[in-house]
Amino acid sequence: MKYRSIAKNVLFSAITFAIAQPVLAVTDEEFQVLQEQFNQLADQVDENSKSSGSSTTIGGYGELHYNNLSNSDNSSEKKELDLHRFVIFINHEFNENIRFFSELEIEHALVKDTDDGSNSGEVEIEQAFIQFDLNENTNANVGAFLIPVGILNETHEPPTFYGVERNPIEKNIIPATWWEGGAMLSGNYSSGFSYDLALTSGLDGGTNIRGGRQKTAKASTDNLAVTTRVKYTGISGLELASTVQVQDDMTQDTSDDIDGATMIEAHARWNVSNLTLTALYATWDIDGVGASSTSKDTQDGGYVEASYKVTPKVGLFVRQNEWDNGGTGDTSESQTDLGINYWPHENVVLKADYQIQDGGKELDGFNLGVGYQF
Repeated sequence: MKYRSIAKNVLFSAITFAIAQPVLAVTDEEFQVLQEQFNQLADQVDENSKSSGSSTTIGGYGELHYNNLSNSDNSSEKKELDLHRFVIFINHEFNENIRFFSELEIEHALVKDTDDGSNSGEVEIEQAFIQFDLNENTNANVGAFLIPVGILNETHEPPTFYGVERNPIEKNIIPATWWEGGAMLSGNYSSGFSYDLALTSGLDGGTNIRGGRQKTAKASTDNLAVTTRVKYTGISGLELASTVQVQDDMTQDTSDDIDGATMIEAHARWNVSNLTLTALYATWDIDGVGASSTSKDTQDGGYVEASYKVTPKVGLFVRQNEWDNGGTGDTSESQTDLGINYWPHENVVLKADYQIQDGGKELDGFNLGVGYQF
């Protein structure tokens, strides 16, 4: 807020009103005194606003998707138009060392009870944390925040990635969007090296990785998770990163036959001129008879992607995804995506892609989307 401008406007209006009164005569000397008092007060307000360093900002993003997908015999299909996400960011800076970040999301346009007892959408607070600067290179987050893993989990605004839908590896294996409550220590150095160390609530879904996200909704804390990430961006155009998470019990219940788990993720991204190459791999190793007996003790997946900016506003991509969430029989799945992104503005994107699936529902077809961020 421009405090100095507000103070000037208010005082100027007051002075003008006073001068305009027929019962009040203001001499030149009196007017000069009023002018000096006005300037002093405006300067004081300006100094106070600078010293407080406080500011509140609002941002957000959203995306609308159209899916036209079906399998070869039309026994399964997805043909729908969906306002998939509407998100608002409200952030506040208390001073130069303490900040607040939040993210409020509505998925699928509305939340409404249906005949089968389910609901058609979700309202979620995906982030709500305080960040403290501990020194020039180190900060700490306390609250609900995104787990530092993969490429999309922390940065998933539509103009920042290719394809209408988020890739299936960072949906089914990682599983984005993934946030937990707790505390995290982060360090960033001029060499390009950074690290994150987090202690948070853990998953509570057994071998169902995606279904185990507690989303800080009265999350069980019988068993916490430790997450560590290291990242290197010291070479122009190159990003290398790896995350390890360890949790002693995947059901928050030590009396059952599913025990702890370790997740390892690694990715590389290399940008040379208009060409970007990306590779990501993630794997889970889940302990316990309950996991091994159902062949869900190992779940993994990865993708490789090549994208090329034909012009600053037009980009083409192709991506190959392979993943396996385990189970009896052949449970491996693959998906090929290729398509185009068009940015009429750097923060607005129109997307079109074609997908071919092998395994699972085997849905083939095209997707269209529009997205924005601000």
